[in-house]
Amino acid sequence: MARNSRLSASILRTQLVILFLALLVGFGLSLWQSHELLVRQFEERALAIANTVTVQPGIADAVLAHDPDGTVQSRAEAVRRSTGALFVVVTDDNGIRYSHPVPDRLGERVSTDPEPALSGETVVNMERGTLGLSARAKVPLRDESDRIVGEVSVGIDAEEIALRLWQLLPSIALYSGIALLVGVAGSLILARRLKRQTFGLELGEIATLLQERVAMLHGIAEGVIGLGPDDRVALINDEARRLLGIRQPGQGAVVADLVPPGRARDVLTGDVGGADLVVLTDEHCLVMNRMPVTLQGRDLGHVITVSDRTEQEGLLRELDNVRGLTDALRAQQHEFANRVHALSGMLELGSIEEATAYVAELSATATDLAARLQRQIASPQLVGLLVAKSVVAGERGITLTLTDGSELGEAEADARLLLTVLGNLVDNAIDAAVAGVQPGWVEVDIRPEGGEIQMQVRDSGPGIPPEAAAMVFEDGFSTKPADGARRRGLGLALVHRIVAQHGGRIDVSHGPGAIFTVWLPRRAPARPSSLPAAVTP
Repeated sequence: MARNSRLSASILRTQLVILFLALLVGFGLSLWQSHELLVRQFEERALAIANTVTVQPGIADAVLAHDPDGTVQSRAEAVRRSTGALFVVVTDDNGIRYSHPVPDRLGERVSTDPEPALSGETVVNMERGTLGLSARAKVPLRDESDRIVGEVSVGIDAEEIALRLWQLLPSIALYSGIALLVGVAGSLILARRLKRQTFGLELGEIATLLQERVAMLHGIAEGVIGLGPDDRVALINDEARRLLGIRQPGQGAVVADLVPPGRARDVLTGDVGGADLVVLTDEHCLVMNRMPVTLQGRDLGHVITVSDRTEQEGLLRELDNVRGLTDALRAQQHEFANRVHALSGMLELGSIEEATAYVAELSATATDLAARLQRQIASPQLVGLLVAKSVVAGERGITLTLTDGSELGEAEADARLLLTVLGNLVDNAIDAAVAGVQPGWVEVDIRPEGGEIQMQVRDSGPGIPPEAAAMVFEDGFSTKPADGARRRGLGLALVHRIVAQHGGRIDVSHGPGAIFTVWLPRRAPARPSSLPAAVTP
């Protein structure tokens, strides 16, 4: 516990030192301000006493008469004793004293300059004279004709100011102590909160964690996005930006602003929930997970992991193609074995004519399908695909046919593109037909329509529910049950994305069964070159 408290204790000590120094400065400033206020108060008090003396009747006349009876001295001393002033000095217009606390100094000129007051000004200041430092006021003394005949100077001892300041010192110290206690309590609360927020980690441990986090984020092969409780990006590594196509730094941005509308944004924002969600981009097949993060009961946000499964999904789809080919070969092997057994039985029974007719029938049947397909479809790849799929469909009790009106010339469309699109649609149609009313069937129609190639695949299955028609091409959506580790919902999404990338479109409707229609741009037929062939010597 002592080890975990070093950081908070160090911060607390630093705060207390800063707080003590700040209060010490504040205490000094309060003393200085109080001293200045007391000085002004005593100066105003001296001014009030001086004004009182100037308005006393007979003072100005006595000064003009050179005070033969000592009237000025007696009245000034009476005022001094009653007010507690240090001195009350009355002079003539030459600065000669007619009153003073020390009688021996009567008749002498004042030690400070009387000219401002004799010029009609009122002077208030702290000044040192024969009796020491005092807060004093000097005002002109006027006769009945408002002529200046002298000055009245009143001073209050500076030691009285210091005494009053010492009297205020306990109150200032008390307020400063209360402020110090409040500051200490706030520092303790802040230290405890800081300790709780840092989970008791020391500065070195926090720095190490930061270094490890940076190394881990940029060293792992998966994308990682950290979100705060407000769904703003707290961290994002380079792999996540690469996989999602994010060009901006991302930190501090709202997660919904990182990618355009689509399934990726829905997964990032949590609008689509679940584990191992499949997201297709233009270049990658991604698996994304959005997981909440809590620590000690506090919601810290979410962590989103982004894994690239493009190569893996490609291998799985190749494996599916090989599996389909293997199934077709196995079906042909079974059918061939049955026919050989039948032929062998006929020969053993001596039915030579029946065996000959049977062989002729089999030969005509085997070549009829391929020949008919080749008459309608010029691409040998598509013919081979349809022959293989018809064998697989027959093995599962489904009849696969090509409509009589189908036709496709040489090089009118990209054969590889048609193989990908047609292969996925036929596989889905066979699966749907197996799940429908038996006997099931699948029908394929391919033909040029204007500047496009129209490809349509029908099946006798249960069809697409109306509420699912809008989502059938979304990543990860499937009406089929889960099949172990095999990911569902990629075939139609891939078909939709491939068709869109090649400038085509795809639609689904209800038949009975499902009807998928694809329109792809038609290639212009190749024309022979009009240039003469090169002649070689």
